[in-house]
Amino acid sequence: MAVIYILAGINHFRNPKLYERIMPPYIPAHKSMVVLSGVAEMVLGLMLLIPENQHLAAWGIITMLLVFFTVHIHMLTNEKASLKLPKWVLISRIPLQFLLIWWAYQYT
Repeated sequence: MAVIYILAGINHFRNPKLYERIMPPYIPAHKSMVVLSGVAEMVLGLMLLIPENQHLAAWGIITMLLVFFTVHIHMLTNEKASLKLPKWVLISRIPLQFLLIWWAYQYT
């Protein structure tokens, strides 16, 4: 799990335009939020590697994943934000989010 979040965070810096494009319009400062969420993913991923910090990292990841629901809903309801992904992919990401939350909860 740590590697997934570290790599996902790094990807925010490799492809920032992609993440800016999928952000809902009511979230301010898209560039800053992409940077902030990328840093958060990397830090939380690194924290998972330290046993004393795993429970804090897990709660941080759960919180982050709950916030990310807004992005998934926006992608599902906005054609430009959908990245031309099939509807079934966008819909399947919602139960996947619950699975990721459950996985993170295993570290609490």
